[in-house]
Amino acid sequence: MDYHAVLVYDGECPFCSAAATALRQLEGVGAIAWGEDAAQAFLDAQFGEAPFALFFADSREERVYVGREAARELCERAGMPVLIGDIVGDNYESLADAVRTVTRAEGDPDPYHGAFSMSDPARDAFADLAAEASHTATVGR
Repeated sequence: MDYHAVLVYDGECPFCSAAATALRQLEGVGAIAWGEDAAQAFLDAQFGEAPFALFFADSREERVYVGREAARELCERAGMPVLIGDIVGDNYESLADAVRTVTRAEGDPDPYHGAFSMSDPARDAFADLAAEASHTATVGR
């Protein structure tokens, strides 16, 4: 399957994995665990490192949404009301902390947030990211 957008998520977090599975139902959207080689290569191409956070990359828009902006964008694409997306985005850190506490997931997300233009190196790495997302199961961070 061809994906124009890919979610990079914490594969060790059961809640994140469930959300990623649900998002795979959206046409053209794939998901890949943060620890996968293609995810690491894409993040390094975009940011010069592989920060640990929630990422949503869209090759058509040539945008990379990170942290609270990724959460907002995912809510919008899932058809949730704007109010829900705003609540999730505005409370991203506290929601993430609560989920990580309940699921006993280790590690804290890096403080990356925002919507960024996809860099030329990241555009080049996106094809591998999308190809891996098409057949990657939850593998972990």
